[in-house]
Amino acid sequence: MTPRRTNASIGCDTAILIIDVQVDFCWGGALAVPAGDKVIPALNQVIRKANRRNLRIYASRDWHPAVSTHFKAWGGIWPVHCVADTPGAGFNDKLQLPVDTYIVSKGLKPDCNGYSVFDGRLADEMDFGRALNKELITHLIVGGLATDYCVKRSVLDALKLGFAVTVLTDAIAAVERQAGDEQKALQEMHQAGADLANSTTIAF
Repeated sequence: MTPRRTNASIGCDTAILIIDVQVDFCWGGALAVPAGDKVIPALNQVIRKANRRNLRIYASRDWHPAVSTHFKAWGGIWPVHCVADTPGAGFNDKLQLPVDTYIVSKGLKPDCNGYSVFDGRLADEMDFGRALNKELITHLIVGGLATDYCVKRSVLDALKLGFAVTVLTDAIAAVERQAGDEQKALQEMHQAGADLANSTTIAF
């Protein structure tokens, strides 16, 4: 599938959404995404461009309780990862998040997978969708981890809620529990209405 230039314009109603670029999802982490670290340079470039335009930047994080049905030990499919207030739940230190980045925590409940950022909340307990509406955000530029889980689920939910979405194909990476999951996720997001674009083609 060939990424194409996004049709959505970049304006004050645009925000950057960086999904789950956390220690446990990067090299050496408890649930490392293959090539997960390679998304960081593209994301940092986008962050710098967004800062010049004074665009809002949101960064989501898995923030699971230690006991969660998301984990294998309690019936889930994943090893323990991104437990709240542990080093593995921190953002990768190579990701250059500005100090005024809005942090969205998800997977907070013991019976919640928390794949979608729209299940998450900001520090003031406002849910993510409501926060976007409050700030009149209509367009999200999305990158992060992992393509076939949290990125896909967040993008599909955003589209269902009426947001325009641009997925940065050089700033995402997949788990690929089964071969082909990455391409299936890209196709599903594209068919649902997301633009797929290389970060270098975005005209900030």
